[in-house]
Amino acid sequence: MAGSPNCDLKSLSPLQLFERVTEQGEKVRALKAGKAPKDEIDAAVRMLLSLKLSYKTTTGQDYQAGLPPKDLVLINNGTTKEEDEDLVDPWNVQTSNAKGVDYDKLIVRFGSSKIDTDLINRIERAIGQKPHHFLRRGIFFSHRDMDQVLDAYENKKPFYLYTGRGPSSQAMHVGHLIPFMFTKWLQEVFDVPLVIQLTDDEKYLWKDMTIEKAYEYARENAKDIIACGFDVNKTFIFSDLDYLGTSAGFYKNIVKVQKHVTFNQVKGIFGFTDSDCIGKISFPAIQAAPSFSSSFPQIFNGKENIQCLIPCAIDQDPYFRMTRDVAPRIGQPKPALLHSVFFPALQGAQTKMSASDPNSSIFLTDTPKQIKTKINKHAFSGGRDTIEEHRKYGGNCDVDVSVMYLTFFLEDDDRLEQLKQAYSSGELLTGELKKVLIETMQPLVAAHQERRKQVTDEIVKQFMTPRKLAFEF
Repeated sequence: MAGSPNCDLKSLSPLQLFERVTEQGEKVRALKAGKAPKDEIDAAVRMLLSLKLSYKTTTGQDYQAGLPPKDLVLINNGTTKEEDEDLVDPWNVQTSNAKGVDYDKLIVRFGSSKIDTDLINRIERAIGQKPHHFLRRGIFFSHRDMDQVLDAYENKKPFYLYTGRGPSSQAMHVGHLIPFMFTKWLQEVFDVPLVIQLTDDEKYLWKDMTIEKAYEYARENAKDIIACGFDVNKTFIFSDLDYLGTSAGFYKNIVKVQKHVTFNQVKGIFGFTDSDCIGKISFPAIQAAPSFSSSFPQIFNGKENIQCLIPCAIDQDPYFRMTRDVAPRIGQPKPALLHSVFFPALQGAQTKMSASDPNSSIFLTDTPKQIKTKINKHAFSGGRDTIEEHRKYGGNCDVDVSVMYLTFFLEDDDRLEQLKQAYSSGELLTGELKKVLIETMQPLVAAHQERRKQVTDEIVKQFMTPRKLAFEF
């Protein structure tokens, strides 16, 4: 707890101290604004001064709002060398570790909760069926308030799902499917409404593209999302460039969030600088607003108290930490979250996938031949240098990209475990493992392409038209 005087401040990193000071400063402002009793305000101010002193002692510099210490988005991987640190923010994911980002440290860093066996078992009891393999295998590994969502569901109270996509290119890759595959499963087992935000405005602000191109990518990406099999009667997909002009509820929530977040706060959270355009600085409020049911009066009949559950990759969490901080101040419930790990590039978990590098991933437009070539040529191997060594020592499943991709896309638990054991024992060679991955990915991508061909512009229009869904509120 940020306000706990008993917490051991000496054990905190400079970044954690910075965040404690920022949180405590916000708490003091909220107490003053709410005309809290004087002794309560005085105690909060004393705590703030104590935290600021600890920050100065640790860093050798005075706390300055919006100017975090150098490790704002860095998680130390147990070494002191800067190049050995993980960097995670909504636009960058970098790690020098071949196993990928250290997610246990990221949970501590972001202050979320691990999805443990107890929570998975509770989800299974609630839905009456086996949980998705993304949950069973730790692909969705962290959460905020999922227990509250389950409380609501068990008490027959409604909630809804919200996820999104930043349409930065026409072609999506298989990694982009992960949140949508999982969200589709959640929607089916809980039978709840879903809203999907296409942040074409964000891509126009951040990327070197025209506003028309950003909007075109949004509509093209919508076809790939629809091809995942969403139900048009239960799903609303919207482009920010479109919907913001038609929904007073959406815009009112954006303005409410904007009023309650300072420039210093967004600089601290997102690393904005004085040279960033004002569109970037105000954008986080637009990503926050779909977390509130009143942004969709046509779906929720104007109700404001319906909780939202957001499945997303954990790099999007800073947006929703901000949202959860603001929500009580504007009279809204905090959104709950389910966080996924990052999808690795073919070249290995320590490299970044790029839409501009066709070999960094398998794209949804790839032919069977392209998929085979990419996997054989580019998929990073955990195998040994020679067959003899591999037979003797076995492969390293922790760094092997074929194992990682099969963990995402091979649904058969027993088969996956059998492959991992055979590979780590040396019985299965890298080439044989890659063949299994090729045989898994080719039909998966081909089936997606077939479904996408059926998605006409008219179907896209149906999904993207603001309307009542098949639920009563």
